[in-house]
Amino acid sequence: MPNSDLLPSLLFKINENQLALDAAILELSNWVEQRGAAEVTDNVRSALGAIDKNQEFIKMTLAVLMTPE
Repeated sequence: MPNSDLLPSLLFKINENQLALDAAILELSNWVEQRGAAEVTDNVRSALGAIDKNQEFIKMTLAVLMTPE
């Protein structure tokens, strides 16, 4: 398998890791919010918004990269 064939798989795995971290951080943010630190939670959710905002583009690009020619 040429190295160029590995790139889409690598990017897919990196994206999976990113989504897992997003979920874990959101879970921690919910825990913090339950303890009264709403400002921290708002900041965390705002930062995580970039992941949500870019996710559709990432999914579409990965689909194109992983489509056989």
